[in-house]
Amino acid sequence: MRFDIEALGNLLVLYGIKFVVALVVAVIGWSVAGLASRMLRRLLLSTPGTDATVASFLSSLGRYAILVVAFLVILQFVGIQATSLVAVLGAVSLAIGLALQGTLSNMAAGVMLLLFRPFRLGDVIEVAGKSGTVRDLNLFMTELAGGDNVQVLIPNGQVWGSALTNFSAYPTRSVTINVPIPLDAPVDDIAAHARSFALKDPRTLKSPPPAVTLTSLGEKTVGISVLAWSHSEDAGGLRADLMRELLSRIRSASGQDAEAAHPLGA
Repeated sequence: MRFDIEALGNLLVLYGIKFVVALVVAVIGWSVAGLASRMLRRLLLSTPGTDATVASFLSSLGRYAILVVAFLVILQFVGIQATSLVAVLGAVSLAIGLALQGTLSNMAAGVMLLLFRPFRLGDVIEVAGKSGTVRDLNLFMTELAGGDNVQVLIPNGQVWGSALTNFSAYPTRSVTINVPIPLDAPVDDIAAHARSFALKDPRTLKSPPPAVTLTSLGEKTVGISVLAWSHSEDAGGLRADLMRELLSRIRSASGQDAEAAHPLGA
């Protein structure tokens, strides 16, 4: 009985030491993986001609590679031989593939996004029903910052498999505003004012010049369309200012400003 207790104690000490060593290796591997990922990202970004999206993806790939190596080292300390592990993984590869098919598809989609690069970090995109500024592309996820600066994480498989709109792909964008105007309002004056306002705005490109056209005719309104071109980053501000100016001009022409100032006719 005494021998059995001593043997049990020896086993506990032996496996306890192995567990502590494995835990230390895991902590070191996790820290080294994070440090190596950051260093690789800085190195790639400092290399001329390296795209930020590529740097982000490769640094993420390097981090996971180091974690896999650390996992194999831990198995060696525990007593599981790498050759035995390979044999076991080969036997259950089909089950693992079925269980992780979503994760594997996200990894494959991440590689395709890296190769074809339909967007870059900092681009404003709309994909899978979400829109925002691209902040990161890693091995499994694409990170967007929404319009209200909320983090949006989309699996790479959904990004690759969905129609994607990149608002930053081209340097210029068209700004189009369709507005109905009452028939009794001076339509020509309003249209001329809209074109003049667009021409004077420094964000409007001079070529092609702004254009204002009549688009529809109803029983009480006539529709006009204002088209102007600007740099992609100025399109949102120019559209908002054009709409505000048109609304003010239409209200002024129809006498609504006076009614708003004296709602009771006093």
